[in-house]
Amino acid sequence: MSSRHDTAASPVEGGAAPGRPPGDTVSKTSKLSKGSKGSKDSQDKEERRRRKLSRRWQRDMRWSPYAFVAPFFLLFLAFGLFPLVYTGWASLHQVELTAPTDMSWVGLKNYTRIFDDDFFWNAARNTLTIGIISTVPQLLMAMGIAHILNYKLRASTFYRVAMLAPYATSIAAASLVFVLLFGRDYGMINWALDLVGIDPVAWQDDKWPGQFAVSTIIIWRWTGYNALIYLAAMQAIPQDLYESAALDGANRWQQFLHVTLPSLRPTILFTVVVSTIGASQVFGEPLLFDPNKGASGGAEHQFQTLGLYLYEQGWINQHLGRASAIAWVMFLILIVIGIINYVISRRLRASS
Repeated sequence: MSSRHDTAASPVEGGAAPGRPPGDTVSKTSKLSKGSKGSKDSQDKEERRRRKLSRRWQRDMRWSPYAFVAPFFLLFLAFGLFPLVYTGWASLHQVELTAPTDMSWVGLKNYTRIFDDDFFWNAARNTLTIGIISTVPQLLMAMGIAHILNYKLRASTFYRVAMLAPYATSIAAASLVFVLLFGRDYGMINWALDLVGIDPVAWQDDKWPGQFAVSTIIIWRWTGYNALIYLAAMQAIPQDLYESAALDGANRWQQFLHVTLPSLRPTILFTVVVSTIGASQVFGEPLLFDPNKGASGGAEHQFQTLGLYLYEQGWINQHLGRASAIAWVMFLILIVIGIINYVISRRLRASS
């Protein structure tokens, strides 16, 4: 018996089961290779785009803050630092308004000359007294108004806007209105004094009445502004302190003395310093209150401030070098005020 071996026949060309043409394999292989190559190229492009965006983002994060603050520094250099340096240089020269480019070196002569000038010391004393007369009542009234507004009142928003209205009023408009109020023969103030048997007061001719009238303009204009600052500070005080004080039997006045005022010490110091700086630069109020509308601060310089004295020397007498020296003296006064503020604030922080 013979053995039989079944073997599968290989496909024959042209038979019933023809083999796969080799050309199809090559074409699919080439398509796969082209597809993988295209996918790799797209991935490379996407990676390059991401790297480019990443570099752009890094540059943006590095340089954008400088671009944002650059306008301030450019304006400060043009209108702050350059005038300050130029004024300091001009204070060491003799310069006239008619020829501002012609300078002759005089050293510290402008400083010694203004210190020997009685009108300078008169202006300094007037600035000090007007500052005291205007600052102390202003801050006391602002504290009282803020304490009242801190309670729940009807139409509280209206009162807050009304407090800020004088600050938004023009200095010229406010000063001219007060000139009418303090007029000797036609003013409402003298009319009210006459009702109680007091003789008319020459507000624009006498020293102390004139300084009081100028201080009244400043008080009217800045009291509401400081009141809103105090009000914001009062609303930041935790209510737990008031509740604890009430449980201990403290009334509202005692709470104000022992809770509100200690919590407002930094804010009070800030307003005192800002008001002092503002008082040292008073200019528009005494200028417009003068009946002659000059920079002399009255016929006898009775309410001439340092700002008016600077204006008189520079733009009326046309001595720019001397006016520059006055400006630098005022700048040094502000530096001293800033140092005092720094020392006091450090002691307050240390004590607290």
